[in-house]
Amino acid sequence: MGRPTEVRVRVPASSANLGPGFDSLGLALGLYDEIEVTALPADGVHVEVTGEGAGQVPCDGSHLVVQAMRTAWAAFGDAPAGLRLRCHNAIPHSRGLGSSAAAAVAGAVAAAVLAGREPGLERETLLQVTAGMEGHADNAAASLLGGFVVAWEEPGNTSGRFHAVRLDVHDGIRPVALVAGVESSTKTTRGLLPESVPLVDAAFTGSRTALSVLAFTQRPELLMAATEDRLHQGYRRPAYPESADLVDSLRAHGIPATISGAGPTVLALTAHGKLPAALDLHGFSVMPLPVDTAGALVEIG
Repeated sequence: MGRPTEVRVRVPASSANLGPGFDSLGLALGLYDEIEVTALPADGVHVEVTGEGAGQVPCDGSHLVVQAMRTAWAAFGDAPAGLRLRCHNAIPHSRGLGSSAAAAVAGAVAAAVLAGREPGLERETLLQVTAGMEGHADNAAASLLGGFVVAWEEPGNTSGRFHAVRLDVHDGIRPVALVAGVESSTKTTRGLLPESVPLVDAAFTGSRTALSVLAFTQRPELLMAATEDRLHQGYRRPAYPESADLVDSLRAHGIPATISGAGPTVLALTAHGKLPAALDLHGFSVMPLPVDTAGALVEIG
């Protein structure tokens, strides 16, 4: 593969945790950020942003996509002298839909292409770069690979520290994202978590995480039980009480639902993409989203 000078990358949103799978389960969703990158012969970084984050995110070398590109070039080499970046964002920021992971994946994949690498053959390195920026691999793996992912980390192992396996999602699952009108900080919500939990709660959550793999891939009728959690959502409830109440209401109506990532978006795992009419959805935007099966896609030239 030669070294192109222009590349376009489309990356899906993601929902992490999915109830019990804290930092280990992720689901790619059909809502996309797109970037266009042109390598320039002269020094300089030029950034344009439209859509989500426009006027709020930096338009210089501190932009997250640019940071991801530089981190990837540290691994791949062959960085161009300068670059022009155009971002077309559809993934809401700070809502629990993996916007930062999508930006990291988009930048890292673009950097690989501009370095003359084949992204499909560099997934291991791309996962290390993007998950390393995030600190965990669930969102990054879902945006990179698509589908349903099981991710894990090997602490202390500097080579291949992050790992992920992609699985196909059962076609009877129709996610609906209920996007909150307010933002949430991952740092803040993580700060609400205790250093330890009772053994009975850890065992409960471990069993539900294992069940999730079966429920998402083969037995969606088990999703109600599989999305139960005693590890993190209850502790973080003060950060998003309205979202937590909506999760409770959905589950009371028979719809498996969880907080999406760090929130405050709620993910409903429906069978038909429809929600009960009796729900109070004030403050939330309803977005039926298909499961993305492709992950990051590249167009060269």
